[in-house]
Amino acid sequence: MKPDLSLAVLIDGDNIPSQYVKELLEEVAKYGNPTIKRIYGDWTKPSLIKWKKVLLENAITPIQQYGYTTGKNATDSAMIIDAMDILYSGKVTGFCLVSSDSDFTRLAIRLREAGMIVYGIGEKKTPNPFIVSCDRFIYIEILRKEPEELDNKFDNKPKEHTKVDKITPTVVKLISSTISDLEDEDGWAFLGEVGTLLQKKQPNFDSRNYGFQKLTPLINSINKFEIEQRNNTGRNRNLIYVRIKN
Repeated sequence: MKPDLSLAVLIDGDNIPSQYVKELLEEVAKYGNPTIKRIYGDWTKPSLIKWKKVLLENAITPIQQYGYTTGKNATDSAMIIDAMDILYSGKVTGFCLVSSDSDFTRLAIRLREAGMIVYGIGEKKTPNPFIVSCDRFIYIEILRKEPEELDNKFDNKPKEHTKVDKITPTVVKLISSTISDLEDEDGWAFLGEVGTLLQKKQPNFDSRNYGFQKLTPLINSINKFEIEQRNNTGRNRNLIYVRIKN
């Protein structure tokens, strides 16, 4: 996380549900200061009317873009042009592209080529080319907070929660290979470095996808690994190391 980053948050209004905005901006704040917040769409469309209230509450600037030709996505073009204008203005040091559309793949690549950090946020249906073109990609579904449950002892219906991904052998192999890449002569690897390398290898890797808020409990739930806490002299926090079990 780099909270000193100045971020341009550009939202594709045609591809992101309005109910996620509060959680989305809270997530963005973990990575930097959103100095520019814009959302693109044809605001004459009834389908975008739900955005009006959340835009005012979160100080997001709506950018009107008419669909000049049937079947063409003018919103994407406007967002891409704005992104390049912002890039050359030198006002930001990173971008957050909020969309589930693969049309922004080339934009993300171009921004990274210019030295920008690029975060992507979109739904789980987002095509892989856009995901891997970002430094980090966050699924918007994991940001949605569960509503407070009513205290009703007679209500025995199961509660619906956000669907989480299964920890597959592929995921275990990814974690194992990453630990192996960083391990010392005794097989131990610093967990912070493991997390950083995991996201470099797979930008959409996030412990929250599997129902865990942090990487430590995720790895602890897999019996193939062992975790060790070490005293960090001079600091209050312990250092966490992980290795593959023999």
